[in-house]
Amino acid sequence: MKKYLILFSFLLVVVCLTAFVSNKKATRILVFSRTLGFHHASIPTGIAAIQKIGQDNNMQVDTTTDAGFFNEKQLSKYAAVVFLSTTGNVLNDEQQVAFEQYIKKGGGFVGIHAATDTEYDWAWYNQLVGAYFKSHPKQQDAVLHVIDPSHISTMHLPKEWKRFDEWYNFKSIQPNLHVLITIDEKSYTGGENGDYHPMAWWHDFDGGRAFYTEFGHTDESYADPLFIQHVTGGIAYAVNKK
Repeated sequence: MKKYLILFSFLLVVVCLTAFVSNKKATRILVFSRTLGFHHASIPTGIAAIQKIGQDNNMQVDTTTDAGFFNEKQLSKYAAVVFLSTTGNVLNDEQQVAFEQYIKKGGGFVGIHAATDTEYDWAWYNQLVGAYFKSHPKQQDAVLHVIDPSHISTMHLPKEWKRFDEWYNFKSIQPNLHVLITIDEKSYTGGENGDYHPMAWWHDFDGGRAFYTEFGHTDESYADPLFIQHVTGGIAYAVNKK
């Protein structure tokens, strides 16, 4: 039965991706990976994985570390922008305004891992991404709880998902997030958010759609089919205009 459920959820992701790539605007996404703080060694692996998602789903995936892409003309080409382990203040004031307008016009946002370690002085971005990085313990195994298995990014996942990664503690967690996955702090050492420690979520925000997943520090994450399907579903949600 579990095998059929996984197959069904995979087919549903494919159907949703097919639906949104049929829209001309939805055929193109931008992966932005500028770092002005810590630089994750897994970024090239993550870029390659998202490019493969694009190839498998007839999407064009553009990649850049150039903040100059954040202007009205360039952003209008994209159905969603993926912040892949960005760190620091990666956009200037003018670029921030352009990105805010992009979201307000219905653009999509996907944040992966260190996207929460970004733009600490930009309150609007805190609301968009959903939280800010606070700290993390050493990389280790932990147990994740899928609390919303109905979302396109989680319906393929086991109810309890054990995996190895770098686990963030968060601050400035925003209200009204639709939390998808929490982490069991009793299953590892170094958690600081208590019994309800969100790790992935989505929300409709300021005219657009935002999805964030904490996972993706390690190269191995991007070879994990469960994680790749999780990211694929997050992109599908962010791009889908329904």
